[in-house]
Amino acid sequence: MTAAQPFETVPEGVRLRLRLTPNAARDRIGGVALDAEQVAWLTATVTAAPENGRANKALIKLLSKSWKVPKSSIEVTSGATQRRKHLLIAGDGAALAAKLNDWLNEIGD
Repeated sequence: MTAAQPFETVPEGVRLRLRLTPNAARDRIGGVALDAEQVAWLTATVTAAPENGRANKALIKLLSKSWKVPKSSIEVTSGATQRRKHLLIAGDGAALAAKLNDWLNEIGD
């Protein structure tokens, strides 16, 4: 993974680093933010509370709708109970990476 991208292509699809803020005013995907170690994380907010997996479900729904991928292809692989999460978006890694790059260019990050 590079500092400029919060994702990498893996054999299963694309692995994504994301920082989620639950209990927000609205559901939205933000931009890319760097942490103290200069590692890129995609930011997102959801209105759902972080109880019983509700915030993760809302996140998956938001990503699925925004990127036009099936909800079933998105899985939280680590950080299910934390703000910093790693997700796997299953599918053709090259096509998904291209889609995410295009999306990042559209939002200006």
